[in-house]
Amino acid sequence: MPSLIDIRRRIRSVRNTQQITKAMKMVSAAKLRRAQERVIASRPYGAALRGLLADVAAAAGSDERVAMHPLLARRPEQRVQLILITSDKGLAGAFNSNLIKSAQRFADEHKPAATDFLLIGRKGRDFFRKRAVPITGEHLGMAKVQYEDAAAIARKLVERFGNEEIDAVYLLYNEFKSVMAQRVTFAQVLPMELPKQTQPVDFIFETPPLEMLASLLPRYVEIELYRALLESAAAEHAARMTAMDAATSNAADMIETLTLYMNRVRQASITKEIIEVVSGAAAAE
Repeated sequence: MPSLIDIRRRIRSVRNTQQITKAMKMVSAAKLRRAQERVIASRPYGAALRGLLADVAAAAGSDERVAMHPLLARRPEQRVQLILITSDKGLAGAFNSNLIKSAQRFADEHKPAATDFLLIGRKGRDFFRKRAVPITGEHLGMAKVQYEDAAAIARKLVERFGNEEIDAVYLLYNEFKSVMAQRVTFAQVLPMELPKQTQPVDFIFETPPLEMLASLLPRYVEIELYRALLESAAAEHAARMTAMDAATSNAADMIETLTLYMNRVRQASITKEIIEVVSGAAAAE
């Protein structure tokens, strides 16, 4: 049976850990609010760009050169590129492990096609660096999402796809649904699927639709990657806040259990001392 000193020391240790997890929860909550605002602000722009693409594609639909655009070319998938977005830090529950398992399953399902990994985030990089998988790029320290970083990555992907070094590009990330829910999401970035026009409108374009389409398609790839990074950042903070909240509650339960156990040990010690005193007095008589 541990002594009272050992139990008090353990209670003090758990209480210190509880203070740390509570502070991390509050920090994640503050970061989540800002990240959520950026996600919500980016969604209308993405929807408007998809609508514009649909209108331009409908206007240029009669031109046979649309199907010949490099970003729309469909080829047999002999080599695919997987963009995996994980976090740089842990303590976020199953946030990273679910992504890594999904990435491994993706590579297995696409065999015999070769899968190149482009890893964004330290956790995914550290895991796959120890495995025999081809890694074509590593990007760390992207917790503060900047559009310039996403655009630079997207331009390299567009260049590789246009040079036929890869036949398809897929995106794997955690989509932010709510504070309690993050969904692992697959999205095919290249070759692109042109959105369909929901309400046909006869626009008059000053610039030829084919030129507009050639300019909008690379921008659309950049926006999709940027939006995925924003979604992943918000989902990471939400997962960490939830995990730290659960850890704080578990620490409180453990402190309560240890306190109850300490009181029982102390009561047993006092009872034993009383019995020894009474027994000694009875023997003296």
